[in-house]
Amino acid sequence: FPSKKRGAEVGKTKRGKGTKIMLLIDGEGLPLGVDTESANTAEVNLIERLVDRRISHRQPQRLIYDKAADSDPLRERLAARGIDLICPHRRNRKRPATQDGRKVRRYRRRYKVERTIAWLQYFRRLVTRYEYHAHLFQGFAQLACLFTVLQRF
Repeated sequence: FPSKKRGAEVGKTKRGKGTKIMLLIDGEGLPLGVDTESANTAEVNLIERLVDRRISHRQPQRLIYDKAADSDPLRERLAARGIDLICPHRRNRKRPATQDGRKVRRYRRRYKVERTIAWLQYFRRLVTRYEYHAHLFQGFAQLACLFTVLQRF
């Protein structure tokens, strides 16, 4: 039997060990890019790498994310690339707000991201990681994205 929750890209969290699956989708909920990383890595550091791993040649104009991405340096780096980061501010934010309510209204469309994540969790192999090698788990995540895209057409 393959090992459970050990190997590369497995990190400790409050709930045990795990691997993060970062997902980039289009406006309809179809996966455009997937990336896996250790669960103890901050998501702010992984967003730019995820954008680089997209399969389309067009760069996204907007990136809708949750409160974990509320970082002014990340906003500046993405703005330099021509990407507008839309995410609500954290409650304990020290600096003044950088977004008004008009941009955050687009955050209502985040349900499409959550729906796509639910589609991927239909593949039980991604919910519980059995692979020891990280590249195998990454391959299964990409395969699940491919099946999700094929299912929609």
